[in-house]
Amino acid sequence: MKVYFHLNIGGFSNCYLVMNEETNEAIIIDPGKITERLISQIEEKHLKVAAVLITHNHGSHVDGLKTLRKIYTPKIYAADWEVAGAETSLISGDGKIKIGHTIVRYMSIPGHTSDSVVYGIGNILFTGDVLSSGELGETNSSYSAYILKSNVEKKIFSQLDGTIVMPGHGPPSTLGALKSYMELKADPLRK
Repeated sequence: MKVYFHLNIGGFSNCYLVMNEETNEAIIIDPGKITERLISQIEEKHLKVAAVLITHNHGSHVDGLKTLRKIYTPKIYAADWEVAGAETSLISGDGKIKIGHTIVRYMSIPGHTSDSVVYGIGNILFTGDVLSSGELGETNSSYSAYILKSNVEKKIFSQLDGTIVMPGHGPPSTLGALKSYMELKADPLRK
């Protein structure tokens, strides 16, 4: 498996292209903007875009979906029906889906938004805005902050320290690094 990073300058959000090298199947995560570079990468490698995974329904993570759907016919997974209407394969709770030959784990982690989902492929977590650059995602209430912190501690921080974290904004990291950095903060719910 290879993961390619694409930056959406408009929202400073990350889009990821995950490629299964054996089958040439691709999964796109959070297509905030579809760039010529992303399309060239798909076409030059003769990839079949099998699915799109949406971590949450914010423009900087979904705005490229309309363009992508004009070119390819991927299955779209999200926890919010409004992402693509009837073409959205709704997911909820925690579970697994098989996309081609790739097993994708998903976890509902509300708090940043009610539809926030974290996806796991191999030892990589794609966290959207649940975790960004060593911080918990922003929330709009103390209750949302509590729910987010509880879910991150229970579902994410319980995983191996070597797990790679690919956030919706900012650079990648590992869970071990994030845990040690976030533990240094007196109150990670300072928002």
